[in-house]
Amino acid sequence: MMPEAKSKAERTAVLCRGLVKRFGDVTAVAGLDLEVRIGECFGLLGPNGAGKTTTVEILEGLTRHDAGSVEVLGCRWGTGCDRELRERIGVQLQETQLGERLTVRETLRLFRSFYRQGHAEDEVIAMVGLEEKRHARVGKLSGGQRQRLALACALVAEPEILFLDEPTTGLDPQGRLHIWEVIEAFLARGGTVLLTTHYMDEAAHLADRVAIMDHGRIIALDAPARLVASLGAEQIVEFHTEGEIPATVLTGLPGVRAVGQRDGETVLSVKEIGVALPAIVAELTRIGVRFDALRTHEATLEDVFVHLTGRGLRDG
Repeated sequence: MMPEAKSKAERTAVLCRGLVKRFGDVTAVAGLDLEVRIGECFGLLGPNGAGKTTTVEILEGLTRHDAGSVEVLGCRWGTGCDRELRERIGVQLQETQLGERLTVRETLRLFRSFYRQGHAEDEVIAMVGLEEKRHARVGKLSGGQRQRLALACALVAEPEILFLDEPTTGLDPQGRLHIWEVIEAFLARGGTVLLTTHYMDEAAHLADRVAIMDHGRIIALDAPARLVASLGAEQIVEFHTEGEIPATVLTGLPGVRAVGQRDGETVLSVKEIGVALPAIVAELTRIGVRFDALRTHEATLEDVFVHLTGRGLRDG
């Protein structure tokens, strides 16, 4: 006999419908629909002010929404299951303020005391690779070690879902890799992760699916590779000219799929760079347009966002 298929509710860790949040005259989240599946890593991308942090704070139960519905692990905040829900989630904020004079072990013992069950302090210290720092005071830790400790505080309750808001901002490459390894180990144990990030390589490496937000709405959602493939381009060509070139001048050249402008530069999505680049240079020379700072790179999630909005993910 075939096992009964799980219902949608059983497969869904987070479900939002028509989510709205306003701050005075500013609408931070504008009718957002979102679904995060159990067991996946879901990335939420967008520029500063897109509504990412506000959305995550609503999901975490830290901010009340003005309209729409939110379910986390099948529960709704404010309906009598808040204590149970807080036992099942882990949260790492953009900035976590911890007691400078407490040791790593003391900090985790404090956080562990907030929950009825969870990991022992030494167990979670080992998860984040801070064994040699267990007796060090928080004030003496490096930036990367503090981030790992903040992640350990989110993990100590043995949560089912982790909410990570810019977990690797400001870290060096080695520090970022340490955090990635902890996240991957959590996912391997069956956990679910929702993370916001400005790092496109981070989203591409960790996330099963990503949603791109702008002005409080999701404007694209898919697996990272499929979003990049939607550009229909293998490479991006960027260069600066003294004046803006009408798109019609370059549209239709061999290998050129799309033409745009960003920050005073011409941005081309191209296929078969070996065919497209000589044709672009020849056409600019023919019409007498001087150009400089020509660069090429493989298409990325950043380019998807620029294509959709005309600005970068780090632009406010």
